[in-house]
Amino acid sequence: MSQRILLLNCGSSSIKYQLLDPEVGTPEAVGLVERIGLDVGKITHETGGEEHVEQRRFADHTEGVATVVKMFREHGPSIDDVVAVGHRTVHGGSKFVESTLIDSTVIAKLVELSDLAPLHNPPGIAGIAAAMAVLPDVPHVAVFDTAFFSTLPPHAYTYAINHATAQEYGVRKYGFHGTSHSYVSKKAAEFLGQPIEELKTIVCHLGNGASISAVDGGVAVETSMGMTPLQGLVMGTRSGDVDPGLHKYLMRMGMSIDEVDTLLNKRSGMEGLCGYSDMRDVQAAIEAGDEKAKLARDVYVHRLITYIGSYIAVLGGVDALVFTAGVGENAAHVRKPVIDRLAFCGFQLDEEKNQIRSKEPRDISTADSSVRILVVPTNEELAMAQETLAVISK
Repeated sequence: MSQRILLLNCGSSSIKYQLLDPEVGTPEAVGLVERIGLDVGKITHETGGEEHVEQRRFADHTEGVATVVKMFREHGPSIDDVVAVGHRTVHGGSKFVESTLIDSTVIAKLVELSDLAPLHNPPGIAGIAAAMAVLPDVPHVAVFDTAFFSTLPPHAYTYAINHATAQEYGVRKYGFHGTSHSYVSKKAAEFLGQPIEELKTIVCHLGNGASISAVDGGVAVETSMGMTPLQGLVMGTRSGDVDPGLHKYLMRMGMSIDEVDTLLNKRSGMEGLCGYSDMRDVQAAIEAGDEKAKLARDVYVHRLITYIGSYIAVLGGVDALVFTAGVGENAAHVRKPVIDRLAFCGFQLDEEKNQIRSKEPRDISTADSSVRILVVPTNEELAMAQETLAVISK
């Protein structure tokens, strides 16, 4: 019996989508709606090895989703037997600790949470409303980026600020990329042939956005992103950790709070340090003798090692260190200096295996390494589909 699920990931001006059966795993169709709300938008629909492109104006997400449905009807495959629609939802706050069937009450609560994720939740809500309008006869499920980290202990998610203020405004660590961290930690245990309940794992999700988690027996106990996705590691355009006093200092120097926010989210990280947000461009610049690019990567690696070391202490040891996402899966030149710096803890890298590229999970450590060092490709869409199917099956 088919269990085909349509997956939607709505950004402020875009909609990414896939159609897949979680038991099969390979998407039947993928697509992207771009430039929603601008004069000319674009939809790209790929299926059966063919790409179908249409340019037109999308006034809002409702028109965007309606055009997605139109592309399926014109170019296939059919979505008449879709059993559910899964929606990537960035911030569930403390209200949503697992994937949830969407109704009017859930939407109202998501609206209440919009202040916690003003760049992500509003377009997500718009996408949900649009999809429910054009596909009203199937269940819709919210899959939360924050859900996997709902298990963080109070001492890990609590910030040392005034308790009453934190309670009033929901100020605490929530964590993000949870769908990826959950999927990858399970795949790592499967690859190693060990029960996840017996493993202490550190997962490094290194993409344009980057985060790291400590997972003890399948349960997340710490993560680098915080109340927002800005905290933690150095990222493509985000600063990661900075002195909290930086905001006030820059405002005293004449910047507005919005300018500071834009600086830290869009003009910092690798882009701010050396002018390149893509690690492939950073490596090319390093090879060409660019000292700023080399320093940027050194800062990136240093921050990553700092977090890995602290998470080994949090876990009381580690069985597996796992790299995933675009940089984690492909940048051997990032993995090597990280592992080399951890050699004193028994980490040993197999240089040849580290250079191999593959879409399959692989072990890049030597036989005598005290910690298994893995590269596990993430598949957030498959994880979303599995979560969606689990919710509607209850």
